[in-house]
Amino acid sequence: MNNQFRIISFYKYIILEKIENLQKDLLQFCLSNKLRGKIYLATEGISGAIFGKHDSVENFENYLKTFSHFADIIFKEDETDIIAFEKMHVRIKDELVNSKLKVDLTNTGKRLTPEELLNFYESKKDFVIIDARNSYESSIGHFKNAVQPKMISFREWEKIVENELHDFKDKTIVTYCTGGIRCEKASAYLVEQGFNDVYQLDGGIISFIKKYPDTVWEGGMFVFDNRKVVEPNTKDELKYTALCELCNSPTSYYINCHSLNCDKLFVCCTT
Repeated sequence: MNNQFRIISFYKYIILEKIENLQKDLLQFCLSNKLRGKIYLATEGISGAIFGKHDSVENFENYLKTFSHFADIIFKEDETDIIAFEKMHVRIKDELVNSKLKVDLTNTGKRLTPEELLNFYESKKDFVIIDARNSYESSIGHFKNAVQPKMISFREWEKIVENELHDFKDKTIVTYCTGGIRCEKASAYLVEQGFNDVYQLDGGIISFIKKYPDTVWEGGMFVFDNRKVVEPNTKDELKYTALCELCNSPTSYYINCHSLNCDKLFVCCTT
């Protein structure tokens, strides 16, 4: 690809101190390098998505790794011609992803590489793959045969596990989300609840579809930037998992209701 912009996403769960100083340093660096996006900081770690010219994004990667606790951070990368973000924010939060879960993040599900997940499918392994994202994300794209809990937000994960997943305690479980940050915490909660064989997809959907499009991922992948959806597949039978709410055409596109009192996301074709 020859797209003029680069977008990266990243996260790391790690105990952070003096995050106000880190907030100031990161914001100053991003603004001086004409980068846009969002970074969240919490005492439990960092997450973010950064967008800009290729050289500027690479400068950010190198800069973030100068902090010793981020030296091994992994960046998931893509290229685009779309202006993915309009502004740059670095914000401090109580949690990187709102969940209200108090879990031991040193005791998460085992990391499963994209190659290993594909092998699970191809070898017909007996496993259950569970989407840890919100329903509006999973409706336009998901892994083949995935369990898709009806979640409005990740704060419902505890209730979902109690009410919908208890029958899978003795199964091999694979959790997944967009980039890994939610399924890491989701997998830790499953381990704490006594699930016996739990995995998390390392690098999330992003890493899988970059390596293995047109395999076991069906539809598009919702993203939290102006692109809205990434469509990795070229095979017609794997392109779409949803229908336009207005005309019933196959699609993987979302738009927001223009009413500020509503702002609902709904599936809509582009024609």
